[in-house]
Formats: sequence, C-alpha cells, structure tokens
Amino acid sequence: MRQLVLQVLTDQKTAISLSELEQKFEKADKATLYRTLKTFEAKKLIHGIDDGTGSVKYALCHESCECQPEDLHVHFLCTKCESTYCLHELSIPEISLPPNFSLKSVNMVVKGICSNCKK
Repeated sequence: MRQLVLQVLTDQKTAISLSELEQKFEKADKATLYRTLKTFEAKKLIHGIDDGTGSVKYALCHESCECQPEDLHVHFLCTKCESTYCLHELSIPEISLPPNFSLKSVNMVVKGICSNCKK
C-alpha cells in the first residue's frame, strides 16, 4: 500500500487530500491511507499543507527538504478549482519574532486563479 500511495503522490502535479487519495483506490481503507500519510510525513517524504479549505493536503518533499522553517516554500490555492500547488522556487520570508518567542512552523498560502483555470 505504501508503494501505491507513493506512486500516486509522485504522479500528482498538485497537493492531494486524504479523501482525494481515497478516491484513487477502489478498496483502500481510509485508516490505512491516513497512517501511510502520517508515516510519510514523519519520515519527511511528504509535507502537509493547511490551505484553508478545511482539509489538509499532502505533497512530496524535495530531496533537500527537512521541513524546517528555512526549507519551507509558498503554496498557491486556486480559488476556482481548489487545487493547491507547491511553489518551491518561492521561499517563505524570514520571520523575526519578539524575544522569548520560538518558531515551530510557518504556513504561507497565496490565493488566486491558477494558469489552468485562467485559460
């Protein structure tokens, strides 16, 4: 199952939610898919994206990604088709926090219309 899920994620051009992943498998158990995604996330094969749609979406990490704040990139949510894209070439700007604050994660989602929907 892990190999099948990894193949689906590799073939994806956009991030995918658990329910979208479930639709790709006729007889897959949702709990098994969820555990697979969480295992991949823990091993830093994928990263979860909270794009504001109400469900976390998942995308493959680059080889150099350690999912640390300096590795993070901007995500783009198309408000028409609701596809979420990783914009690897756009890094999230450095955040300077006040003293005694510590950064654990950063999420930057830009919303608009993707190139496919603009056509």
